[in-house]
Amino acid sequence: MRELELISALERALSASGPHVIRSLGDDAAVVRGRGYAVTSVDAMVDGIHFRSSQLRPEEIGHRALAAALSDLGAMGARAGEAYLALGLPRGTERDRALALVDGARALAERCGVTIAGGDVTTAGELVLSFTVVGWVEDPAEIVPRDGARVGDVVAVTGALGGAGAGLAIVEGRATAATDEQSRQLRERYARPTPRLAEGRQLARAGARAMIDLSDGLATDARHLARRSGVRIELALSALPLGPGVAEVAGALGSDPGAFAASAGEDYELCVCLPQAAIAGDALASLPVSLTAIGRVVEGEPELVFTDSRGVLAGYEHSL
Repeated sequence: MRELELISALERALSASGPHVIRSLGDDAAVVRGRGYAVTSVDAMVDGIHFRSSQLRPEEIGHRALAAALSDLGAMGARAGEAYLALGLPRGTERDRALALVDGARALAERCGVTIAGGDVTTAGELVLSFTVVGWVEDPAEIVPRDGARVGDVVAVTGALGGAGAGLAIVEGRATAATDEQSRQLRERYARPTPRLAEGRQLARAGARAMIDLSDGLATDARHLARRSGVRIELALSALPLGPGVAEVAGALGSDPGAFAASAGEDYELCVCLPQAAIAGDALASLPVSLTAIGRVVEGEPELVFTDSRGVLAGYEHSL
């Protein structure tokens, strides 16, 4: 497969268009009409580190890579706009496989109203997908940072936790769920996560003070909120909303379900600190997914504490 042939095929597959994209695929650079303030994030996934090609279909790998990047925009409360893909392919990669990787990302982009407006293709020792995503806000006051939590805030999470970790355990053959359908759903939770873009925007409008997406696990990511905000966050494992089948998989692995859900990672839900009035008000009544209060921000040294855990929990951290 020749590089120029692949680039031409990718251009036909993506055919980037959008009301704010002036020039995109086929030129040296994309031209996008600005819409206020740009919110930009870069996220890379490497075969053998973030996924294994032998365990996932190419479309799922492309989906996961873009979903992880878009999740960062959701955590900032930004409206997603454009994405740019740097694709590193091992020598000998078949054309159809490369196109399937991009097709998985394209399908998610269409559902999220995102334009894949450009990128680059190169040869690499391992399969690498690196997405740069750009979101937009009209006013910088709309942005939700990590360092805005205040004493008295309620800490909450969207959706359910532990599903991706349980799905990975099933994919790796370390555990099984109670039923085949449950195993399928958990695998899907791992393979095709949903970036909480609409939820992030709604939480921002409702008064969210600090927010982060749960990529490395609640035990790691909520600690970032605590330390960045200079506050103590107290959470309860017993309050965590567990995905269907998570408790059974955790039990099969010899883990406490709550501790498993807090440390497994890759759920890409949002952890948010909100004033009590926002939780009790009507602004979040129409949130597309459930919002569960799991703790509070209190006085004390900047740290995360699980009040019903005997030990210190930690999520994922890269070894460099």
